[in-house]
Amino acid sequence: MSSTGPAISSVNSLLSEWDKGSKVVRARILADFVNRNQAKTGPELESEFAQAASLFLTRITAWLRLSYMVGTCLNLQLQALTIFLSASSGHKFLAEFLEVGGVLTLLEILGLKQAKEDDKAQALRVLMCIANSGRKYKELICESYGIRAIAECLARSRSEETQECARTALQTLAQGNPKFENQVYKGLIALLPASSPKAQQMAAQTLRIVQKIVGQANPSIVDPLVTLLKSYHLEVQFEVIELIKDLMEYDVQDQLLLSLVSALVPRKDELLKRPEILDDPSAPDLKRPLPVFIQQASAAKVIGILVKESRPIAEKLIQLRCVHNLMVCII
Repeated sequence: MSSTGPAISSVNSLLSEWDKGSKVVRARILADFVNRNQAKTGPELESEFAQAASLFLTRITAWLRLSYMVGTCLNLQLQALTIFLSASSGHKFLAEFLEVGGVLTLLEILGLKQAKEDDKAQALRVLMCIANSGRKYKELICESYGIRAIAECLARSRSEETQECARTALQTLAQGNPKFENQVYKGLIALLPASSPKAQQMAAQTLRIVQKIVGQANPSIVDPLVTLLKSYHLEVQFEVIELIKDLMEYDVQDQLLLSLVSALVPRKDELLKRPEILDDPSAPDLKRPLPVFIQQASAAKVIGILVKESRPIAEKLIQLRCVHNLMVCII
């Protein structure tokens, strides 16, 4: 009992300082908490706060909800939340955070134009802490339109760290979540035409994993995938080719082969269309080939790979007049 009294008094003093303090004071308290409590368990956090850790969590959550729109100490708040929500045997902290609409707040942060990239990355880490707590929590995030919010964050972000966090979050939501795995799958397909090459690469990379989880290939994957063969970025090309090879095991094989053969002979309207990148004043003055010719070469490369790996596929390609279209390429 002798040690309990001073501990309670210390916690009360800390909470009083928080309640009366400015944002500078609160930032100092949060920074101290983050530095001293990394990787602590739920019981250890309770011991740190004399069994009143929930009172501190409530204050962090309340301040977050009041200030996230302006970004006041947002990263520190999210780091502190990560400590609480990732703590083993700390289920009560997770329940308390969810009760006050914590998931919706995190998803709103992802959509804020004024939010910093590292704040969005930290919000995604908090979401992953929640998702890793079990299937029902993954479903809660998905029911809150989390797949769309995370996918849009991945598409719009210009930070590789944020994009990687978003990619990992989408993959996590697809695993062990049969109710929403198809929704994640379709969200990744929707990312293939994104303007960011990194987002395109990550979408194709993650689709290779999620495709195996879903089992059935969606025909809507074919057109955006073959269109990505126009990309100037080798890392995008690599992931697309690997995904096409994987999809040869699914029902979309015939549709994919037909699209690849068709890509060998560009349409007239594609030849006349000038790519936007050539009109970009900030781009170097290079004589780049038209994207359709990049696609043409890439399609020929993929066909070569597929023919070497499978005789039945080679026979199908011959029936689709692949040899004729390859001759057109040479001419």
